Amino acid sequence: MYFIKPTDPHPITPAKALLLGLLCLIWLGTGLVGHDPWKPDDAFSFGLIYSMLQNGDWLVPTLAGEPFMDNPPLYYWTAALFAKLFSPWLPLHDGARLASGFYTALTLLFLGLSGRKLYGENRGWAAAIILIGCLGMLVCAHEMLTDLALLTGCAMMLYGFTLSQERFLRAGVWIGTGMGIGFMSKGFISPILFVLIAASLPLLFQNWRKRNYYLSISIAVLFALPWLTIWPLLLYQHSPQLFDDWAWTHNIGNWIGYAKTGFNKDAFYYLENLPWLAWPALPLAGWIVWQSRRRLTQRDDLQLPLVSFAVMLITLSLSAKIEEAFALPMLLPITLLATASLSMLKRGAANALDWFGIMTFALLAILMWWGWSGLLLDNQAKITHWLKDYQPGFEPELHTTPFVIAIIATVMWVVVVWRVGRSMRRAALNWASGITLIWILAMTLWLPWLDSGKSYRTMVATLKQALPKHYQCVAGENLGDGQRAMLHYFGNIITQRDSKHRCDLRLIQGDKLSRPLLDETRWEKIWEGSRKGDKGEHYRLYRQVEKK
Repeated sequence: MYFIKPTDPHPITPAKALLLGLLCLIWLGTGLVGHDPWKPDDAFSFGLIYSMLQNGDWLVPTLAGEPFMDNPPLYYWTAALFAKLFSPWLPLHDGARLASGFYTALTLLFLGLSGRKLYGENRGWAAAIILIGCLGMLVCAHEMLTDLALLTGCAMMLYGFTLSQERFLRAGVWIGTGMGIGFMSKGFISPILFVLIAASLPLLFQNWRKRNYYLSISIAVLFALPWLTIWPLLLYQHSPQLFDDWAWTHNIGNWIGYAKTGFNKDAFYYLENLPWLAWPALPLAGWIVWQSRRRLTQRDDLQLPLVSFAVMLITLSLSAKIEEAFALPMLLPITLLATASLSMLKRGAANALDWFGIMTFALLAILMWWGWSGLLLDNQAKITHWLKDYQPGFEPELHTTPFVIAIIATVMWVVVVWRVGRSMRRAALNWASGITLIWILAMTLWLPWLDSGKSYRTMVATLKQALPKHYQCVAGENLGDGQRAMLHYFGNIITQRDSKHRCDLRLIQGDKLSRPLLDETRWEKIWEGSRKGDKGEHYRLYRQVEKK
């Protein structure tokens, strides 16, 4: 890049870099292990991974014995390898979840490299710290989500674009590889983003109309081709019907169907939710864009993240599926713009954000300690009654190791807040350390309480005990993908939803008050149950009555 980067009056020493890296590592590693797969994304993603490990079919993703062609299998491959590698020490679901940590670590690395290239030697750590502070990253980064591999691909692409005006070969390699990883994780969205970003930059700004840039784009296409062709060709050779199901039914056909229905209110979902998903990076990004609005044609360090964000926002808002996790790629350019603001942020604004973060996380930490103590001591506070009602049957216990970790994390946060010197980075660092503290408390003190209501383990165990010794198959009605996956994992129960199967057992999901429309002369209820405290999901198992 040709923009003259400002001199940083507070360089990052090796000791500071080590501490920042430790903060990222703690944030990243906390919550990856130690709990069962939770609904919805964790459960259904692991169902695909578990099926891959069970049947050995690495070409076609399957869920409970049926092909599931929503996404290409790169994330599932990675998670299955991690699960197999760590199986001597970790349960399969914990080992698989380490793949999310792997992809998130790569995302932080390439985002940091982009920040360093765009804004100066010491801005790489700032970019990583700002990203882990974004509220939208906290839960998603610790779940089994194919979107995390897409996020890594987008981070690689952005890094490649930062190099595209100088080192076209290296730029092309990273852009093409990032596009390929994104494609093998989420399908066509990654190539679409590449085409639109690559075309928009030279179209809007003269700085990008250079020979090296066009060479970078050409090399990127060459390096992406193997990623874009090998798995689809193998899938087509294996089954043209499955290929059509993936390419048309779940991708191209979805977009065409959405285009025919016309514009709807869901298109505003990301605009409405980005203010909290990207907090506190979004206001910092908006401020730097506003401050530099008259110099955008000269600032190519702002042009790349600004164009990338606009392309991602429009493209994702007009896609057929709208979900919170799909907004993750937009956090990358927002974070880069926020990183650019650190050198120009006024001290008053930085201090205001700093104190807001300190007070917010201090209050949340106090509430979490108070609520946990109330459960443990069984006091008569209203919050204790509410927590017990929310998870009926939960018996709190004092576990020494999580308790000690929570104490250490709380003390360390107080030390960090107290000792961090004044600089424009202080607000971002204190915010990231505060959100890390809250996550540690949630994954230590509160993990048994959370897992008690979110896990399917106990429910599936009781269901399995009620199954007859001999039966043909189980028909699942109104079961979601996550439930079918957990029935397979915890109970080795394969549910059929194809009407062609005439099963002698039927498992029906509904609410507790509903009455399934079954002929009681032909079907006998032999079990019913639900997860602890879950009033929305209730299950009934019926057995076909033999004709006399």
